[in-house]
Amino acid sequence: MRVSDEDRERTASRLQHAFAEGRLTRPELEDRLGLALTARTYGDLLGLITDLPSAEQPPPQDDVVELESKSDHIKRSGDWAVPRRLRVTSKYGSADLDLSQAVIPHPVVEIEVDLTYGSAKIILPEGGTANVDGFRSDWGHVSTTDVPGRPRPGVLHVVVTGAAKYGTLTVRYPRKRWFTH
Repeated sequence: MRVSDEDRERTASRLQHAFAEGRLTRPELEDRLGLALTARTYGDLLGLITDLPSAEQPPPQDDVVELESKSDHIKRSGDWAVPRRLRVTSKYGSADLDLSQAVIPHPVVEIEVDLTYGSAKIILPEGGTANVDGFRSDWGHVSTTDVPGRPRPGVLHVVVTGAAKYGTLTVRYPRKRWFTH
């Protein structure tokens, strides 16, 4: 029986979830995603997920991953699994969260930032959007230059809440690299 686009996307989502759990390597994920997005029958799709655990219930909305530091710098970048909800807390340190190469299996990520003297920088994947209306800085500022604040279909949307007493929040896209020959 032939599959629909929704069936292909559901399988792709399951593969991305398995990768985020460490069940697939990046090359395996890429190979299987390519096959999932071009699959024509249910048999094609089932062959891509039969060695994975059965679909699990999504985590409860109350699940939050917490990154805490009293004075050190909190940094996440490269190939890392981004949870649906993330809480970043530091009294004297700052936080850099680079989402541009991360594995993000859900369309919306909620980030709560609680900094006293530090600043936070969030780098979005190209095209991503961010709502920072729920964040305040008493003695700093919030910068989202060129980043749309409303969600758009098919791209990551980040909702940032929380506060920084003396720090700033910057949400931006990756910097373009210019190479000279």
